[in-house]
Amino acid sequence: MSVDAEFGVESNGAAPRNGQVPTSLGTAAARNLATTTKSAPQMQGITSRWLLRVLPWVQVSGGTYRVNRRLTYTAGDGRLTFVQTGSDVRVVPEELAELPVLRGFEDAPVLGALADGFVQQEFEAGQTITESGRPVDRVFLVAHGKVNKVGTGKYGERAVLGVLADGDHFGDEALTESDSTWEFTATAATACTLLALPRQAFRNLAEQSGALREQIQRFLGGTRQAQNGHGEAAIHLASGHEGEHTLPGTFVDYELAPREYELSVAQTVLRVHSRVADLYNQPMNQIEHQLRLTVEALRERQEHELVNNREFGLLHNADYSQRIHTHSGPPTPDDLDELLSRRRNSQFLLAHPRTIAAFGRECNRRGLYSDSIDFHGHAVPSWRGVPFLPCNKIPINGGHTSSILVLRVGEDNQGVVGLHQTGIPDEFEPSLSVRFTGIDEKAIISYLVSAYYSAAVLVPDALGILENVEIARARD
Repeated sequence: MSVDAEFGVESNGAAPRNGQVPTSLGTAAARNLATTTKSAPQMQGITSRWLLRVLPWVQVSGGTYRVNRRLTYTAGDGRLTFVQTGSDVRVVPEELAELPVLRGFEDAPVLGALADGFVQQEFEAGQTITESGRPVDRVFLVAHGKVNKVGTGKYGERAVLGVLADGDHFGDEALTESDSTWEFTATAATACTLLALPRQAFRNLAEQSGALREQIQRFLGGTRQAQNGHGEAAIHLASGHEGEHTLPGTFVDYELAPREYELSVAQTVLRVHSRVADLYNQPMNQIEHQLRLTVEALRERQEHELVNNREFGLLHNADYSQRIHTHSGPPTPDDLDELLSRRRNSQFLLAHPRTIAAFGRECNRRGLYSDSIDFHGHAVPSWRGVPFLPCNKIPINGGHTSSILVLRVGEDNQGVVGLHQTGIPDEFEPSLSVRFTGIDEKAIISYLVSAYYSAAVLVPDALGILENVEIARARD
């Protein structure tokens, strides 16, 4: 091996180290001729996607899924919306139609006058708002905070009968009844902002508005249809009779305008330069791995939409009667027990991982142990035998509150179902297609990647939500 005496450089390009001349090929030079052992492209954004795995998927051949239900009579059980300017809060006038007595009332000037009649009141935590047995002389709207409905239990003990929060209302019987009394004591569980409308202010406006008087008369004199405990049109039956008893006639009434769910879509165009596909496809297929990571991203977006989409997402499609609030802030075993008790055959709990951790802290504080169960080959936490599955698509609001979902799934179980359509052209995965769209003048190969999906809640109690769950760790 020759050495250039002037520059001190070997003929193979390796510089001498410590004054010594190397006698073999260096690793840096050898690496240029070696095949590096490598991994497939990795992606940090891939999650467990439990929701996509536990939902039963229903084939929607026509692109639209109709949910037929028994006829249900609605009596204004929705929530109200407010607008805030600085510290001043005002109810949106049109939202007052959510009150039972104003259901279907559309006179905008009168609703505006009613909204102006509400007086804003502030209450500190622990302060009494109304007292049981006192006359109901005003209706309250909860703009912000939590209100406990406190009453007397079966054995005379003090008991929390329910929790009201943002958008709820109570005392609306004051608008139509003059001799009603409070059946519970309302206390502020947190600092609260309420809007109150005195009965007299409502009556004064009714004296001035003929349309409002007619609305009240329709509400008081209207024929109330027979209903069961879920608000559905009753099926008349007879039981326990003897002899030749005249049997009632009946029929099962259906909703005239059932809800229909159209399949939603998530799409992107995958672009790969033809030079890359031609020259750099060994030992790994570049298009294959580009497509694999693109599909993973689409599936992540699909789960996000199933949770958060305002049209069909679970957070926005849970019935108001199936939404409850925590009694004290963090998710306690008592809160989850109440959530599970509101439906039959609860199968899954879904929550953000930080929410699950917050529940674990509450169990530790009480000296309880949340068992783990084997679920699809994975050890997952559970409560009352119901798997507690992580889902990071459930948002954390303001960094400190979130929600817990409970689901019953399946068509035969009258639960929540996923919707898709298989057998579509150029299908790569069920209800996901990869379609070649050509090569442009810049030699870019393009593929249209599309995923079609939606979700439907067959009956209201198939989905429940524990809202305003505080997950921030309390300071000791």
